[in-house]
Amino acid sequence: MTTRKSYPFSLRFKWDLQNNPLTVLLEKKRQQGAVILDLTESNPTAVGLRYPEEIWQALANPAALRYVPHPRGLLKARQAVAKYYQQRGESVEVDRIHLTSSTSEAYTYLFKLLTDPGQNVLAPQPSYPLFEFLAGLEKIELRPYQLRYEREKWRIDFDSINEAINSHTRAIVLVNPNNPTGSFIKKDEFVKLAKIYANHNLALIIDEVFFDYAFDAAAPQSGVAISEVLTFVLSGISKILGLPQMKLGWMVVGGPAAARQPAQQHLDLLADTYLSVSTPIQHAAPDWFALLPILKVQIHQRVQANWNVLQTQLRGNSACRLLNVEGGWYAVLEIPSLHSEEALVLNLLEKDSVLVHPGYFFDFPHEGFLVASLLPAPEIFEEGVNRLITRLLSK
Repeated sequence: MTTRKSYPFSLRFKWDLQNNPLTVLLEKKRQQGAVILDLTESNPTAVGLRYPEEIWQALANPAALRYVPHPRGLLKARQAVAKYYQQRGESVEVDRIHLTSSTSEAYTYLFKLLTDPGQNVLAPQPSYPLFEFLAGLEKIELRPYQLRYEREKWRIDFDSINEAINSHTRAIVLVNPNNPTGSFIKKDEFVKLAKIYANHNLALIIDEVFFDYAFDAAAPQSGVAISEVLTFVLSGISKILGLPQMKLGWMVVGGPAAARQPAQQHLDLLADTYLSVSTPIQHAAPDWFALLPILKVQIHQRVQANWNVLQTQLRGNSACRLLNVEGGWYAVLEIPSLHSEEALVLNLLEKDSVLVHPGYFFDFPHEGFLVASLLPAPEIFEEGVNRLITRLLSK
């Protein structure tokens, strides 16, 4: 009798697929019927927001029964995206917009467009862990550069960018505002970055999915107006409209025409190969963007209210330090060094039924950070923070 060999899966799948201890414990608690105060919840459809009936009614458009695909997306949907930028005070030509089913797909297109296997892109640390998987699946290297917290602000460490760039570097990823630090790219940082891109002939990928959720009244700087270097600005309705289930994102391509036009032609080929964006979704997009004031204000109010609760509860409290946030949906807590992140989050879940992210999920430079979503329902958020502070003070 022959022995069956394991199936030869691609070397792209280099990760350990076993659940981590936090996930294992969470599943165990849920099986036991525990009520979890989830401070990691970032799904806007799961936190009690009000969604108007017009959202699902827009999907009944009879025009969606006819399939007439375009690699950049239907004109009416791209016009809705261009109008969104116009309402922000920014001019974006419809022809510069490429629709995708998500920002994850946009990254996949761009990594295919800009890199060959074995080359690399730079991405920030700390940041959302998605980039590692997207880069790995394209067989490219992800090289980190650092964000530093100094004088109550996160800023780019340009020395770490210069150290990370080598002859195989093809692009630099920016997240504006960053997730989870909530830090926007400053104007002087954009100027320094433009020089780096020009000197090394790099492309710039700017993820602005959280751009609309600034805490300060002063308008942050977007990347859509950059004209000096080849630039791809990513966003989508997952965050802007709080509709992650509808799967609609986009890229705005910018830069000198000599670089931008061939880049768009190559993107057309990529998009035409997959044609992933649903026709009903594209027809519904203009109606959904008309609901932006209703949807966005709810999210903004929720995030701001929970941020205020967090500030109030931690004011004068030595249990941990709340780091400054400029925008986005997350808060970062710095905890005393006597606490192990993993031990603390497991203890919180086991004994207090509170779920929070450890900092190492986001590649913070060292131990001592927790990350909480600012989206949960107010009663869940306030009680969860109370239990978190009590646990920290008990040590």
